[in-house]
Amino acid sequence: MLVKTYTAAVNGLEVTTVTVEVSMNRGVLYHLTGLPDNAVKESRDRIAAAMQNNGFKFPVADITVNMAPADLRKEGSSYDLPLAIAILAANNKVMSDHLNEYLMVGELSLDGQLQPVRGALPIAVRARKEKFKGLIVPKQNIREAAVVNQINVYGMESLNDVINFFNGTQQFEPTVIDTRREFYEQQSHFDLDFADVRGQENVKRALEVAAAGGHNMIMIGPPGSGKSMMAKRLPGILPPLSLAESLETTQIHSIAGKLSRDTSLISQRPFRAPHHTISQVALVGGGANPQPGEISLAHNGVLFLDELPEFNKSTLEVLRQPLEDRHITISRAKYTLEYPCSFMFVASMNPCPCGYYGDPTHTCVCTPGQIQRYMNKISGPLLDRIDLHCEISQVPFSELSKLKPGEPSEKIRERVIKARQIQEVRFKDFKGIHCNAQMTERMLHQFAEPDAASMDMLRIAMERLKLSARAYSRILKVARTIADLDNSEKVQALHIAEAIGYRNLDRGDWAERGL
Repeated sequence: MLVKTYTAAVNGLEVTTVTVEVSMNRGVLYHLTGLPDNAVKESRDRIAAAMQNNGFKFPVADITVNMAPADLRKEGSSYDLPLAIAILAANNKVMSDHLNEYLMVGELSLDGQLQPVRGALPIAVRARKEKFKGLIVPKQNIREAAVVNQINVYGMESLNDVINFFNGTQQFEPTVIDTRREFYEQQSHFDLDFADVRGQENVKRALEVAAAGGHNMIMIGPPGSGKSMMAKRLPGILPPLSLAESLETTQIHSIAGKLSRDTSLISQRPFRAPHHTISQVALVGGGANPQPGEISLAHNGVLFLDELPEFNKSTLEVLRQPLEDRHITISRAKYTLEYPCSFMFVASMNPCPCGYYGDPTHTCVCTPGQIQRYMNKISGPLLDRIDLHCEISQVPFSELSKLKPGEPSEKIRERVIKARQIQEVRFKDFKGIHCNAQMTERMLHQFAEPDAASMDMLRIAMERLKLSARAYSRILKVARTIADLDNSEKVQALHIAEAIGYRNLDRGDWAERGL
């Protein structure tokens, strides 16, 4: 007897429908074809134990299982459920009348309970696209899968539940969750607020500019000056995620297995802060079983690298292409994947190994050679791709002791949202361009062309700071954002001047300071 069930394979962000075909004849052998990995091959033992512990016997027969398309590699344990149901249906233990109407995924434990799987959300999107009547997932995945409308999503606890569902011996209702209402309710709730930050008004201004235009930023200053504290509050002033951005971001986290059980849609922009011991693969993605890296998990949010020079230099260099292209292509011998990675890059560092170079309250004990080697860990090409360089000094006691809180994040966010709305109108006819940081060179001439006085100021800065052509473009983009915050249609000299002020850590300036 030949039976077919349907499941899905996740490769990167691409989801492919997989047909599980089971043919059962007289004999005693078990054949599994269709490029299964070890986890899929081991499913036979899990399925046999789950059947036995739920009152069924694994058939004594010649069983041939094919997972089509046969040239697509199948990885992971999410194929346990469709394999088990197909084998039971071929053995006349499950009615096969409606198997072609449902797509199912799930890992089986030895007692028949269903364990959660990765990628439930993109699988649900694929099931709707393929016009399946319903999707069956483990109960732990129900919230993320139920985000997709126009398809019935069933969260099952065990193999017995699925058997009873197809045999009609027990009724199950599809899960309906008003995730969109929850999404909008949670968008404005943040635990961290800029009101807690005393002083550092120039850094807050730089962070506001960065948030308003989606610009990359680096902060440099002594230990304890508040670099990490302010960076962690950056998501609170970014504009809220749109529903489309949330769906895209949630899919990436679903594939990586980073969603908690009570999460349906990611409602706030991601903030990823990997440790400096991170490897290249963990940062950009890939691996034996390809997974999104930190830069993709930060998609539509913030990637924060604290103590930037402590990262391996070769690891940092892999950021150069994603920062420009906003997507990462991972090519290996057995696969080629592409993940989105449109993120704000924010970094912090000390000015020297001991952390106190140039600090009036502490004496630096580093030699010029040590300082030079420390700074050289950040390459010129990488620094060129960072729009704002901001120096931070220690906060004096007079500022720390103030009882009056600082400006709250809500007020800063209002200004950022207004600036972003201006940019949305400006770029409405340009596909894939949403903020000033994404402007092309041609768009710079159209929207950020400085006047004669501003151009002279820019020329002097280029010569003194020895800036590159890329830095020139970055200055114009930042100036355009500053003009948007001022609600100015034209980029004026004061906007160019402030933008130039955010390039004071370029290599030329460091050389002048003896670094």
